[in-house]
Amino acid sequence: MSLLLQNTARGCINALQANVSRINILVPKRDKYKVGVPRLRNPEWFVRKRRTVHDDFITADNKTFIKEVISDKFGPPSLIKGVQTYKTELPKDLSTQLQTAEWNQRYKRCGAIARKIGVVPLWRKDGKRILTTMLQIVDNQVVKYIPPEEYQPAKKLVIPPRKKYGCLIVGAESTDPSLLTKDYCGLFADSGVMPKRILTRFFISPQAYIPPGTPINVNHFSVGDIVDVRGKTINRGFQGVMKRHGFSGMPATHGVTKTHRRGGNIGAGGEKARVWPGTKMPGHMGNKPRQARGLTIWRINTKFNVLWVSGQGIPGGNNSVVYIYDTILPLHRRKTPPPFPTAALGSDESLPDNIWSDELHDFKDSTIFYKPE
Repeated sequence: MSLLLQNTARGCINALQANVSRINILVPKRDKYKVGVPRLRNPEWFVRKRRTVHDDFITADNKTFIKEVISDKFGPPSLIKGVQTYKTELPKDLSTQLQTAEWNQRYKRCGAIARKIGVVPLWRKDGKRILTTMLQIVDNQVVKYIPPEEYQPAKKLVIPPRKKYGCLIVGAESTDPSLLTKDYCGLFADSGVMPKRILTRFFISPQAYIPPGTPINVNHFSVGDIVDVRGKTINRGFQGVMKRHGFSGMPATHGVTKTHRRGGNIGAGGEKARVWPGTKMPGHMGNKPRQARGLTIWRINTKFNVLWVSGQGIPGGNNSVVYIYDTILPLHRRKTPPPFPTAALGSDESLPDNIWSDELHDFKDSTIFYKPE
């Protein structure tokens, strides 16, 4: 009997192998139920970033001397205790290439890389307090531009997308080249900029092309603009349903045994007989990219490249990296021309250090007086 079963199984396998070219295997697509799961893929410029540094035989005095030599050769670090210490100058041969086309509402501009500093309040002229988040744009420079016809996405799609936008690679926060690999430093060879600690890409219209080496500061935006800010939420680790989803928990009265912080029933069996995808259950919380849309810029500081953006729910903790874009909300899109494709640094000297919204109260002005009704 066992030999008969073995021969039957072997015959079925041979039949499947012979007709495998004519069989359509249907694989269930389970990813369509997953919401907010990031794609684990590397960009096309991905190379190994940091190299192994052996400093066992370097004394503390020699380390200080090496830092001084690097600072004299490559300039001071971009961040010293959260404050920008210098401004990047625009090369003379690139200043004439900035204004290449007139702005159109359909064009897509480049964004900026910033650091989230913290939440501070501002006051309107009517005495109402608003909470804002301070974002500092530190040492942003264009590294490379890939035209629409040359850009190849990291994931091969069945239906190729319309090659409408180009890819602009922007770096932030210059760092010591001796700490990086040769391949990573080679990404900055053609642009002539210092190696950056942070790299990202922005999809732009070809008309909004910015030459490599061009810096991007707070003048890229203006007071009153509506922007979208993208960041990565704080990593909370594995959490239960009360912290992760805001469940109230079970009653703490008599008869409840060891289920005070449990999620409870998730549904009966029957025809379902499984757990529905997306059910709120314990799991990993945070560390996912999220976007805050429709945020207003209330104040700009041109000396330290700081933006005051409305709201306190911008993803990420203090000193985390965020990315600023022009908003995509149709009712808040810009109607007046912005600095296109970006602001030239020649006008920085004429701008004041602080630019306030007309609705805000500057405490350098007279004090607010309240009249009795």
